[in-house]
Amino acid sequence: MQKLVVLTGAGVSAESGIRTFRDSNGLWENHDIMEVASPEGWRKNRELVQDFYNQRRRQARDCQPNEAHLALARLEDHFDVQIITQNVDDLHERAGSSHVLHLHGELTKAQSSVDPGLVYELDHWEIKVGDKCEKGSQLRPFIVWFGEAVPMMVPAMRIAQQADIFLVLGTSLQVYPAASLIDYVPRAAKKFLIDPQIPDFQLGTDVYCIQEKASTGMKVLEKILLSSPTE
Repeated sequence: MQKLVVLTGAGVSAESGIRTFRDSNGLWENHDIMEVASPEGWRKNRELVQDFYNQRRRQARDCQPNEAHLALARLEDHFDVQIITQNVDDLHERAGSSHVLHLHGELTKAQSSVDPGLVYELDHWEIKVGDKCEKGSQLRPFIVWFGEAVPMMVPAMRIAQQADIFLVLGTSLQVYPAASLIDYVPRAAKKFLIDPQIPDFQLGTDVYCIQEKASTGMKVLEKILLSSPTE
C-alpha cells in the first residue's frame, strides 16, 4: 500500500468555521498575536492567554469536520495515510483519520508550565487559573507558541522522507519550519498542492497544483488518486 503523507494547514479548518489570525491583518480574534501566542504574552497576562484558548477550545468543540477532513479519512481505504497538521483542533481525528501528527500542539490537551513533558488530556473546554500539574505549576495550553521550538518537526521530517505521495492541503507554504517538509520528500514521490493561493516562489514542475479551497480540491484529487494504479 502506498504511503500518502499530507501536510494540512489553516485552510482546512477554516472551512469548518475556525478562523485564523492571518485572516485579519495579524489580529487573532481582535488580539495581537504576540499577546496570546508567545511566551512573553504568557508571562505578561496569563488570564488573557487562558481565556483566549478557552474560547478557541469552545469554538472548536462546536465545529464539525468538513468534506476535506472526511475525504482524507476515506483515503485510508486505499492508502497508508499519515497526516501532519499545523492545526491545533481535533477535526482530523473526529473525521476518522487514524494517524495524525500535530506540529503546533493540540487544543484538547494541557501542559505543565514548568515541565513540557507533562501533558494532560482535557475532557472539558476550560483551563482555569489555579489548575495545576502534579508538580504544582499552572497548566498552560498545549500549543507551540511563536519563539518556541517545534519538537515534532523531527518525526515529521522522517514521515515526509517515507512518502510515495505527498499532499500539501490548505496551506500556501509560508509558515516555517512546517513549509520546509516538502524538501524532505523523495524526488520520485508524486507531489500535489491544494490551496486557493498558489505560492509565488518556484515549487518545481513536479508539483501538481490545484487552485481550489480544500474541500473542492480534495474532490479533484480523490479522482486522480483513485484512478491511478496503487500498490
